[in-house]
Amino acid sequence: MSDVVVTLPDGSELQVERGSTVEDVAHEIGPGLGHDTIAGVVDGDLVAAAEPIEKDSELEIVTDGSDEYLDVLRHSAAHVFAQALSRLHPDAKLTIGPWTDDGFYYDIANIDLDESDLREIEDEAAAIIDEDLPIERVERPREEAFDIYEDNPFKRDILETEAADEDPVSFYEQGEFFDLCQGPHVESTGEIGGFSLLETSAAYWRGEEANETLTRVYGTAFPTEDGLAEFLERREQAKERDHRKIGREMDLFSVDETTGPGLPLYHPNGKRVLDELSEYARSLNLDAGYEPVETPHLFRTELWKQSGHYDNYVDDMFLLDVDDEEYGLKPMNCPGHATIFDQHSWSYRDLPVRYFEDGKVYRKEQHGELSGLSRTWSFTIDDGHLFVRPDQIAEEIRTIMNTVFEVMDTVGLETELVLATRPDKSVGSDALWEQAESQLRTVLDDGGYDYDVEAGDGAFYGPKIDFAFEDALGRVWDGPTVQLDFNMPERFDLSYVGEDNDEHRPVMIHRALYGSYERFFMVLIEHFNGDFPLWLAPEQVRILPVSDDNIAYAEDIAAEFDGFRTEIETRSWTVGRKIRAGHDDRVPYMLIVGDTEAADGTVSVRDRQERERDGVAVEEFRDHLERERDEKSVAPDFLD
Repeated sequence: MSDVVVTLPDGSELQVERGSTVEDVAHEIGPGLGHDTIAGVVDGDLVAAAEPIEKDSELEIVTDGSDEYLDVLRHSAAHVFAQALSRLHPDAKLTIGPWTDDGFYYDIANIDLDESDLREIEDEAAAIIDEDLPIERVERPREEAFDIYEDNPFKRDILETEAADEDPVSFYEQGEFFDLCQGPHVESTGEIGGFSLLETSAAYWRGEEANETLTRVYGTAFPTEDGLAEFLERREQAKERDHRKIGREMDLFSVDETTGPGLPLYHPNGKRVLDELSEYARSLNLDAGYEPVETPHLFRTELWKQSGHYDNYVDDMFLLDVDDEEYGLKPMNCPGHATIFDQHSWSYRDLPVRYFEDGKVYRKEQHGELSGLSRTWSFTIDDGHLFVRPDQIAEEIRTIMNTVFEVMDTVGLETELVLATRPDKSVGSDALWEQAESQLRTVLDDGGYDYDVEAGDGAFYGPKIDFAFEDALGRVWDGPTVQLDFNMPERFDLSYVGEDNDEHRPVMIHRALYGSYERFFMVLIEHFNGDFPLWLAPEQVRILPVSDDNIAYAEDIAAEFDGFRTEIETRSWTVGRKIRAGHDDRVPYMLIVGDTEAADGTVSVRDRQERERDGVAVEEFRDHLERERDEKSVAPDFLD
């Protein structure tokens, strides 16, 4: 049998026999590592320790000290849940139970469960963990696997799809329970230190609305009870910061079933925030040499066929029949921008050409996936498309990345970088993809950036650098992106005249500074807990007259703050109640004015941190407001 070369994380190479398992390779490295091996990461995929290596591969050994260990533990916890459920409800039909970033879920059929049922299942799961059952991989003939799942069409579907080429088929056993599974898993149920079931929801089999509706149970697990306790505390904090809850409290937006799911309505307060974000992006774009364009909400599907979206995105598009012609609401803005570029003749001296648009797009997400502003049918991308010469690629991408970092610094978000490579469903030649991926990787490497690689997560037309941001609770969200595209210029036959007087093909760069306004707005609501910095706050200053006699002076003060979003509280409440209302409405500054202030020509200033200062000159406070607004400060210091 021939050998294969395994490349380890430190760059060293190890030659092993083809078909050697991850655990075999670990033993080759050292007996201690072999003994500690739980799983492996082969070419970016988390696999079982028994996974054979059949070709030259990059390999990372997973032990209980690895970052991936938590994923393995949670996968095992999903099996513990399934075993507990099977003991209590033997008629339930199991489907799939993968790990997630926060825990795991398991989809089940032939049973209705809600939150009130979870405690009993959780208690049974605790007993299974206490039993410390060994988790062992076994193989069964394919025919026997079909017989086992004679009455479970979901497992048979898996056998016919994901496991179509397997014989024998992989199972994992613990005590009396077994499940069709590729792994990986920890060695025993006793390794799970903290286990909790969180909630239930409905889900469609395979995520398709035409399929059967299943019950999905979410849970989480940690190596220790302390880890679980910390997670549950963060989860409670996240509930308090939920953008849907704050959106109602601050009257920012709504999603009404009558107008349609996934179609957010922005109220005046929410629109004020969006307008500030849009104006900020516009100023950055104009400073960077972008030109504004605008494209319609729908196009003939001939455009989407030319761009490649029809073949690769049609299931996610809203299509309309108009006078026997098919049109589609746009899922992306790029084909319109490519068409605008194609309306002109360009010289190499004209490039780069940069367009930007706050473009509304529409994507037909599954009903069950829609949630507040995090996933919608209609959203707006702060889109930018650049048409550049090949020699301009690196500099343009560096400039875009620096602008994204500036945006993230402005709103106080930490970022993580990911290089997303060619997906299975893609257009273009291998050579173009290799060239595009290589250029993005070079920019990242030359810039000294730390980044992860997400194999197969690129756009269908090209690889991309994604920026994920971490909010105040440590949660990571997808956001800005920069994408390199050699394919759309080819499909649209775009060209420019080079220095040699011949026609050349430009390269297209797609980029967004926010990602989408909806997702970014959601993150900001939760990150700031509704306490937006002054420049974004829907209401920036509220003036609180001590009594009706002070309303005239309050109006005089309001006139001094022209250019700021200022309101006067005219309801006949006590000052204490007015202050509480201002805090509840998350107004950055309240100015209390009574007889003393009117006599002195001053104001008493109070902020959201309940800090206050009396006898402040109006001009002094206005100067501070202008500085705080213009600097887009997230840490106001006036009352420090």
